[in-house]
Amino acid sequence: MGSSPSTSDLFAHVRALELPLGGYAVFGSGPLIVRGIIPLANDLDVVSRGPAWTQACALGTMVRLEGHDVEVVSLLDGRITVGRSWAYGAPNIDDLIDSAEVIDNLPFVRLEHVVAYKEIAGRPKDIDHLEALRQWELRQ
Repeated sequence: MGSSPSTSDLFAHVRALELPLGGYAVFGSGPLIVRGIIPLANDLDVVSRGPAWTQACALGTMVRLEGHDVEVVSLLDGRITVGRSWAYGAPNIDDLIDSAEVIDNLPFVRLEHVVAYKEIAGRPKDIDHLEALRQWELRQ
């Protein structure tokens, strides 16, 4: 069995999907990972719409998230998930994508949206991530 993809490899895999710009953004912990605020855990989440969603559907396997009424496309053995909505809260996907920041040629959901999402989710990892972000902001 090979080793797991590194952070840069996962970001490269997202780029290699060649999803239409303006149709997706890296969400979840990805905006924290790309800034070095937290280390890569186990996957990257991507929000999408329109042709980007259609293209993702053609590239991966549709799965329903356990305990949530959300379908996502699973790619790279679940290391990358692409969705049209998200499991916690009711984020406006168009706003998330339209206001995304481009870092290393990939669109990332803005940090304030990540904070709002993680505050709603409130899982132990989210609380840890929010604290890591607070510490990072103090160093900026």
